[in-house]
Amino acid sequence: MKRIDKEQLVVELKEKIGGAQALYYTDFTGLNVKRMTELRRRFRKANIEYVVIKNTLALRAVNESGLVGERLKGPTGLVIGRDAVGAAKVLTDFAKENDQRPTVKGGLLAGAAIDAAQVKRLASMPSREQMLAELGAGLQSPLGAFVGALNGLLMTFAGALEALKTQREGA
Repeated sequence: MKRIDKEQLVVELKEKIGGAQALYYTDFTGLNVKRMTELRRRFRKANIEYVVIKNTLALRAVNESGLVGERLKGPTGLVIGRDAVGAAKVLTDFAKENDQRPTVKGGLLAGAAIDAAQVKRLASMPSREQMLAELGAGLQSPLGAFVGALNGLLMTFAGALEALKTQREGA
């Protein structure tokens, strides 16, 4: 590969990293072409990018984007995602199905270095949509109880007015 092509790859990767919230380093050793294609398909479906590039070029792109990357050894794939939890979920779910491959080497989350255990913890978190739904349900529950209490008071008041009307008509 010519130097100009390498520089272009670094620039493109730097732009992708700049817009990402999470960057995970993976070792894809042991995955055949069929499994690798399936992994890429899952990432694409979740709007996550998976890039296999030389370690030196990946490190250069990470460092040029203002982050501090760690030295990489062996075959490395970069998972670049705007949703850190979603990317971690796709990665760990695929690894569970395929004999813990690809393995997570580490990564960067919002500019801070994280290890493989932290990526697994991220994957166990509920998704953003699920957390928002739980928050909405938590806010709705007290409001529903308040509406029920008001409704009960109004029904009691209406019943009292009806009894008063009946008493006055009888007298």
